[in-house]
Amino acid sequence: MVRITTVLALVGLLFASLSGSQTSNEQLPANEFVGQIIENELQAERNDHSHWMLRLETQKSGKAEVREVVETRDGDLDWLISVNGKPLPEEQQHERERGVQRLVSNPTELQRSQREKKQDMARSQRLLKMLPDAFVFDYGERRGDLQEMKFQPNPHFRPPSHEAAAFHAMEGTLWVNAKQKRLAEISGNLTQPVNFGGGLLGHLDAGGHFYVKQEEVQPGYWELTVLNVDLKGRALFFKTITVQEKMERSRFRRVRDDLTAAQGADLLFQQARTGSGDV
Repeated sequence: MVRITTVLALVGLLFASLSGSQTSNEQLPANEFVGQIIENELQAERNDHSHWMLRLETQKSGKAEVREVVETRDGDLDWLISVNGKPLPEEQQHERERGVQRLVSNPTELQRSQREKKQDMARSQRLLKMLPDAFVFDYGERRGDLQEMKFQPNPHFRPPSHEAAAFHAMEGTLWVNAKQKRLAEISGNLTQPVNFGGGLLGHLDAGGHFYVKQEEVQPGYWELTVLNVDLKGRALFFKTITVQEKMERSRFRRVRDDLTAAQGADLLFQQARTGSGDV
């Protein structure tokens, strides 16, 4: 089960930012319908203790990387397969293997990563419960089990944090799997600049956007599969900030929920040696 950090956490949080208005008498009021979705997402997160092995592809700062990732009870391990389409030289592969072995034998870094994941989870749940008040949603079209929800900022909402302020300035579209009461896709656009501390602490420029997709990777198990983020602005002391990131997660294979870091490393090494992790 993924526990996403920083940008992933924030964007994933907006995944559940639903509130609403009313449509025809054949539908629940939008806020009531979406409230059910939010509660189901929270419950699913609390109950999901699954671990996975998967393919992770990222594009950031002009660099495209492909990794194999294994989730363990001790933390996540990964194996770098290629950079900008080129496989790692043999010496770098050996160096990477030694790095994974160091993590397993000295798990301080893994423990730190686990703490960060727990902090992200707590923060995400706080925002998840708060965000229904931040947006006004309207029903859109229906495509099979998927229900479109169009959202815009609630003008009466006062964001309590920088993260909430950034997302409160978004408007866009969300798709919900109404049958399973799960979130499927969301796309949002930053329609106005967002100032932090009256602009003294920085700002985000209007025009930024993001796209997130969540899919059922096995019956009953939903995971983040696509993330595209493009945000620009300035931070404290006029430092330009740019967040341009693309991420895809695929080839999900369930592993033991009690998998240790050592066992996870063995899986990575086995896959690397058999060539099943090739691009």
